[in-house]
Amino acid sequence: MENPTSPEAYVIGIDYGTDSVRAVLVNAHTGQEIAQAVHPYARWKEQRYCNATKNQFRQHPLDHIEGLEATVRRVAQHVPAAQILGLAVDTTGSTPGPVDEHGVALALKPGFEDNPNAMFVLWKDHTALPEAAEINQKARTWGGPDYTQFEGGIYSSEWFWAKITHVVREDEAVAQAAYSWMEHCDWLTLLLTGGELNTFKRSRCAAGHKAMWHESWGGLPSEEFLTLLEPKLAGLRERLFEETYTADEVAGHLSEEWAQRLGLTTNTVVAVGSFDAHAGAVAGEIEAYSMVKVMGTSTCDIVVAPMDEVGGKLVPGICGQVDGSVIPGMLGLEAGQSAVGDLLAWFRGVIEWPLRTLLPQSAALTPEQQAALREELSDKMMAELNKAAEAVNPDESQVLALDWVNGRRTPDANQALKGALMNLTMGTSAPQIFRALVESICYGSRQIVERFEQEGIPIKQVIGLGGVAKKSGFMMQTLADVLNRPIKVAESDQAPALGSAMYAAVAAGIHPDVVSAQKAMGNGFAETYSPNPARVADYQRRYEQYQAFGHYVEQATQLQAGEVAETELVDQA
Repeated sequence: MENPTSPEAYVIGIDYGTDSVRAVLVNAHTGQEIAQAVHPYARWKEQRYCNATKNQFRQHPLDHIEGLEATVRRVAQHVPAAQILGLAVDTTGSTPGPVDEHGVALALKPGFEDNPNAMFVLWKDHTALPEAAEINQKARTWGGPDYTQFEGGIYSSEWFWAKITHVVREDEAVAQAAYSWMEHCDWLTLLLTGGELNTFKRSRCAAGHKAMWHESWGGLPSEEFLTLLEPKLAGLRERLFEETYTADEVAGHLSEEWAQRLGLTTNTVVAVGSFDAHAGAVAGEIEAYSMVKVMGTSTCDIVVAPMDEVGGKLVPGICGQVDGSVIPGMLGLEAGQSAVGDLLAWFRGVIEWPLRTLLPQSAALTPEQQAALREELSDKMMAELNKAAEAVNPDESQVLALDWVNGRRTPDANQALKGALMNLTMGTSAPQIFRALVESICYGSRQIVERFEQEGIPIKQVIGLGGVAKKSGFMMQTLADVLNRPIKVAESDQAPALGSAMYAAVAAGIHPDVVSAQKAMGNGFAETYSPNPARVADYQRRYEQYQAFGHYVEQATQLQAGEVAETELVDQA
C-alpha cells in the first residue's frame, strides 16, 4: 500500500445528487482537483417510478450503480490505482430503501424490479405526510421520551421512519420481503465494501438527523414506540443498528469485485457515508457558528457549534442537532428549504410549455436535434428572463411569492403547505414573477437565520456553495441584501464531493482529523457578495409582508384541513 505521507496520495469523493452523481479525484495533500466526472440518472431523467401529482419520487438502484461505475472509472484512470488511498460517498437524505438480509436492494431482486416501493424513496418524496403527522402526535403522547426533540421537535415526511411506515402500510409484498432498510449513503458504502449487514457501520449523520437516533435513549426509538406507531414495524429495530459512526471513520476496504469494477485496488479505504450537505459544509470550510448554505434543487443550511457552548439547548423547528454529524467533536445543526433550484425549475417548466408542445417539428431534424434545439431556446429564454428579473425595480413590482411549492422544511416542517403568489395584476410580467420567486427563497432563508439566533445560536458568517450559489449572482446578491450580511461563495464547483474526499483522506490516515483536512485541502472562496444599503430597508418591508402572507396561507391550509375555524382566518385577513 502507498504511504499516506507520500505527495502522490489521492482520494475520490463521490456525490449523489437528485439528478446525477459526480466523482472527483483530488490530491489528498493539497485538495487540487485532478479529474471530475458527472453521470445523469437515465431512469430518473425519464421520471420513471415518479408521480409528481402524488409527490412520489423514487429512484432505481441501477441508476446509482451505473453512475458509480461510469464516474469513478473515468476519474481513476488519471493516476496509478495504487496511489488512490481512499474514497467516500455522500448522498441526498433522507433517502431510505428496503434491503434483504444481505443488504441487496429489493429493486435488484426478481419480482421487485419495477416496484417503486422497492426502490429508494428520494428525499423530496412526500407521500408519507399522514405518517409524519402520526409520528409527531404519538411522540408527544405515548408516555415515553419525545423522540423528535433532537430533530427540531417536528418529524418530517421527508425522513426515514415516516417513509418506511408509509411503504409497509401500502405494500404488503415489500413489507414481507424487506429484512431491513438502509439510507442511500449507507447502502452504497456497504455495496462497495461487501461487508455484512449486521456489522456494517451506519452513518451518524443520517441516523441522527433523520432516524431519531440519539445516545440518551440508547440509539433508535424503542421497539415499544415503533410497534405502537405501526405493528408491521415489529422486530425491525433489532435488524437495523445500535451504534453509529462519523464520516471520518473507516467503514472497510473496497471489495475485490468493486475494486475490479472501478479500476482501483482492495487497499483503497472506504469511509463511512454521509449526506451531501454535511460533506459540502466541510468543503466550504465551515467553522464554529458559520452557516453553510448548500444550494441546489433544495437548500440545506449547516451550522456547527462547540458542544460545551450549546449544552442542553434545543433549537425547535430545524432538521436536527447531532454530535459529530459534520465535524467530529462538534455539534452539527441542520435546517433548509425544500425547493430552491426546484422552485425556479418549476417556473421554467411553466413558461417553456410552448417550446415543448408547439415548436414546429421539422423533417430535416432528427428527434435528438429537435430536443437539442428546444433545450437551446429554453436556455436562452431563461438567461434573458434572469437578466430582466434582475433589472426589475422592487419598488415598481408588488408581486410577492411563497417558496413552499414543495412544502416547508424549516423553520417548523410542514410539507402540506403549498406555494402562493399575491398582488398579480394585468400588468404583471414574467420577470416580476421570477424576481418574486427569487426573493421568496431569500426571505425563507432569513427566517432560518433568525430562528437560530432567537434560540441562542449566533450566525457569524454565511457561506454559499452549490450550483445556485456559483451560477446565479442575482440570487446571491438578493440574499445578501435580504439577510443584510455578506455572503462568501466557495470556490469548488463540486463541494460535496470535495468534502467526501476530505473525509476519505482522514479515514485513509493522510490527515489526523477533519479540521486538518479542511485546512490542507480547502479550495478557498471565489467571491463575496456584500449587502446593498439602498435595498436593505425595502427588503425589510417586503420581508414583513412575506411573513404575514405566509401566516395567512398557513392558516388557510389549516382551515382547509379542518384544523382551525373560519373566524380565525378572517381575523388574520
